[in-house]
Amino acid sequence: MTATLLRGGHPWGHGAPADILVGDGLIQQVGPALDAPAARVVDVTGQLVLPGLVESHCHLDKTLYGGPWVPHSADDTLAGRIGNDLARRAELGVPSVERIERLLRRMSACGTTHARTHTDIDPGVGLRGVEAVREAAGRVPVTVQQVAFPQHGVLTNPGTAELLEAALKSGVEAVGGLDPAGIDRDPVRHLDLIFGLAERYGAHLDIHLHDGGTLGAWELELITERTKALGLGGRVTVSHAYALGQIDEAHQGRLAEGFADAGVALATGAVYSFPVPPVKKMRAAGVVIACGHDGIRDLWGPYGSGDMLERAMHLAYRSTFRSDPDIELALEAATYGGARALGLTGYGLAAGDRADLVVVPAGGAAEAVVTHPSRSLVMKDGAVLHN
Repeated sequence: MTATLLRGGHPWGHGAPADILVGDGLIQQVGPALDAPAARVVDVTGQLVLPGLVESHCHLDKTLYGGPWVPHSADDTLAGRIGNDLARRAELGVPSVERIERLLRRMSACGTTHARTHTDIDPGVGLRGVEAVREAAGRVPVTVQQVAFPQHGVLTNPGTAELLEAALKSGVEAVGGLDPAGIDRDPVRHLDLIFGLAERYGAHLDIHLHDGGTLGAWELELITERTKALGLGGRVTVSHAYALGQIDEAHQGRLAEGFADAGVALATGAVYSFPVPPVKKMRAAGVVIACGHDGIRDLWGPYGSGDMLERAMHLAYRSTFRSDPDIELALEAATYGGARALGLTGYGLAAGDRADLVVVPAGGAAEAVVTHPSRSLVMKDGAVLHN
């Protein structure tokens, strides 16, 4: 592969403008006025250079992206959305390889280079979603990590536990959980099961936690204790964690210290009016924060664009961030935070890192988030995909 020299950009976090020399899929050098006479030169003078964007929480298998408009259920309860999903997925051909591929191509064009997707696993759909996502991902330059996700419960939906294990045996990288108290009504047994699978298969663990208030906070304590006891730090993520936005600041602080100590990450989509974890407080405590869309044009809701800069804007807005340093936390969640939650290595803007790069016409991180401008260039493993 011919070397590529990005000339005159502003690598995020580097302070001064610098050239970036890319070769063999990696960043070879970063510095001013690099000399690379054999390289293809791309002039990005004055533009912001970011590492590839990371979508840390989506549901590719559910998407209706690129298909005809589908009206949505008026029942906006959790049970109502689950029921709508179950009742209509066969009618609408969910999962669909073609729609998943279209959405992944949109994500790629917007600069996403890695995505974690929660794929429904239950006796009704079996592993069809896993297979559909794999097929679509094989056609698109986005590295996709799947979570075997028990959308309709584990203990309350016989046969699901066995399918979760079958998914992990087939190579799925993570196992999911869902409201151990609110859905499965038995948090100890639920956590025993999913933590056991993660430990046995060396998998990551990503738990949807919609349960709110003190109930959700107690479940967060249980998850933190399990993570620390089993030495799974860096492999456990709690998605949504609505309870964190519903408890007092002192309680938030205690939980934050526990997450940071145990190595539990948080993923949020800042969607609709649901509570958002206190991002600034969590980051100050050293907690990893990641960001994702959640659903994108699916039976749960009509919204979502696939653009992680736009998603970061929603996170900053819902967090009432106004200052540039605060807004930059949202971009961190869509990049470095997501990379840490997914366990990515060789990620970043230093020599030796994987050459997954995004260039945007913005003067800084906050501007990129607020305006989420068109991408000037997207590079994956050193190959220019969009320019």
